[in-house]
Amino acid sequence: MPSDGKDSGPVPDPRTTRPVPDHATRRSTPDRTNERPASPLATRSPAHGRSAAGSVDQDSAPGAADEPPDPPGSAGERRGGRARSLRRLMPYLRPYVPRLVLIWLATMAGIAISTAIPLVGKEIIDGPVGHGRSDALLPLGLLALALGVTEAFLTFVRRWTQTRAVLGLETAIRDDLYRHLQRLPMSFHGAWQSGQLLSRATTDLSTIRRFSGFGLLFLVMNIVQLVTVTVLLLRMYWPLGLLVVTAAVPIFAISLRFEKRYRRISREVQDIQGDIATYVEEAAVGIRTIKAFGRRPHVFSEFDAAARRVHEVSMGKVRVASRFFTFLEVIPNVTLAMVLLLGALAVGAGSLTLGTLVAFTTLMLQLVWPIASLGYILAMAQEAMTSADRVMEVLDTEPEIVGGVQVIERPRGHLRFEGVGFQFPGDDRPVLRDVWLEVRPGETVAIVGATGSGKTTLTALVPRLVDVTAGRVTIDGRDVRDLALPALRSVVATAFEEPTLFSMSVRENLTLGRGEATEEEVRRALEIAQATFVHDLPWGLDTRIGEQGMSLSGGQRQRLALARAVLSEPRILVLDDTLSALDVETEALVERALRGVLADATGLVVAHRASTVLLADKVALLSGGTITHVGRHQELLSTVPEYRELLAQDAGLGREEALR
Repeated sequence: MPSDGKDSGPVPDPRTTRPVPDHATRRSTPDRTNERPASPLATRSPAHGRSAAGSVDQDSAPGAADEPPDPPGSAGERRGGRARSLRRLMPYLRPYVPRLVLIWLATMAGIAISTAIPLVGKEIIDGPVGHGRSDALLPLGLLALALGVTEAFLTFVRRWTQTRAVLGLETAIRDDLYRHLQRLPMSFHGAWQSGQLLSRATTDLSTIRRFSGFGLLFLVMNIVQLVTVTVLLLRMYWPLGLLVVTAAVPIFAISLRFEKRYRRISREVQDIQGDIATYVEEAAVGIRTIKAFGRRPHVFSEFDAAARRVHEVSMGKVRVASRFFTFLEVIPNVTLAMVLLLGALAVGAGSLTLGTLVAFTTLMLQLVWPIASLGYILAMAQEAMTSADRVMEVLDTEPEIVGGVQVIERPRGHLRFEGVGFQFPGDDRPVLRDVWLEVRPGETVAIVGATGSGKTTLTALVPRLVDVTAGRVTIDGRDVRDLALPALRSVVATAFEEPTLFSMSVRENLTLGRGEATEEEVRRALEIAQATFVHDLPWGLDTRIGEQGMSLSGGQRQRLALARAVLSEPRILVLDDTLSALDVETEALVERALRGVLADATGLVVAHRASTVLLADKVALLSGGTITHVGRHQELLSTVPEYRELLAQDAGLGREEALR
């Protein structure tokens, strides 16, 4: 146990884990950080409170699936499954209520006019045409023409108006989805394939847009038209009307059966497409590794197997749909033939006028499209409900780490770990236990330990990338869980061992944590990190460095990431083995410059090399999940065999050489 103070802090209770869908973990190793059970969209912004084990972040104020695979939670928890998921997205249309009113008014008026035109035709045939009154023909003809032009105009108004509404719906959901992804736990991103998330943000939202803009509207239109026209047919000549109603019964029965089968297979296709997106994304990002190891045939074979699986399942989907659509085409046509035959006989018998038969036939033809399109609309509805369910799987995942309300006005950077413990959900043993460590303002402490000892986890507790399961971490005497997250992360900056750069310019990558930085501050940060090589790039700081910064070497990426952390001017600087990819000469230059930065900030450095350890004022040895020794480098080197052996292993020295 180190000699640091040991004031006991509160110990929050660990929370239960939230399972993730099978398809999310099919090809990834999850970060075992836990999550809460899903909650409804309307209540997904949690109240302020302290989160638990391994929960990960929400940077700002809190802003159902079918088999296979199973979604999180039981059927009861999903509360209605897909249909409810789709309904829960409808509030995104609220800003467009005036447009929606106009759309529905135009739609209903259009249906009324399209129904009236055959009735006008009946009057023309049974009146002026049947009785040879040409004087009455022109007014009725002009009326029919006016009705047709009005219907066309209403169709234009409806389509023009609905475009902005449905595109606005898609954009708003996509923005919320992306914003929510930024708040979600690292465990979520570790457990879910990137391709699954990508397909939800693109393909699934496009499917929802198509149904909201076309399918839903025509579903209601077709139902209204079916009911209206059927009532008219029964009133015009009930025997033929009864024939039409009888023909509709098997259509609805088969539609229900189709809906159940298509729903399952639609979900399976969409999940596998997400897997394919993951293959493509991983191959693009890891192309250098694939080429270096000559694994192109192997990677292609995996992709090809997934592509063939999509083809196989999609063909099953097509077979189900084709049988249903064929049935929908046959029944209306057979019914029409029977109506014409029986209607002609009725006209011949005098029980039906020719005009009525023509109007009856015309109205019945208006039912062909609603009935024939029923399969397409049901298929579209199932795909949209499945897509909505997949999107809600993400939106229902609550951010675990919720910021407090406190802000440190003048942070000094006094960092303390007070009885800290951390345990991944489901693990038998904690990663960290009873960790006590104090880092005073302006002091730098190096964390040294064997691989897998929990060094990175310990440093992640400071900016709350993960949360303690026991004890507490304080900055200037305040529990980090009581601080607002933006305020906390303006005090703490982290440079990781594996730097992340974005597909943007060098300048944009550097100023990611501090957009208002001046040119002089950028220049100083680059000099400290020995990253002045950026001035030799084709467009200097304005050069786009590509996805993941793959156009740069590993050492260059690390130096840019370090410059980004330095530029944010934090009171606490966390360096997670940030210099591991640098050559000895460059590392020495960076360390020399870092001494000046660390003199004005509190430093927490994960170190493997003796040269990095020398940056620190003191060293903390992490062993067995706890801090066992704290002292100066030379002191630990001479008195702690385990510490000496760790440095010797890294340098490839024997025990005596390490001691010297």
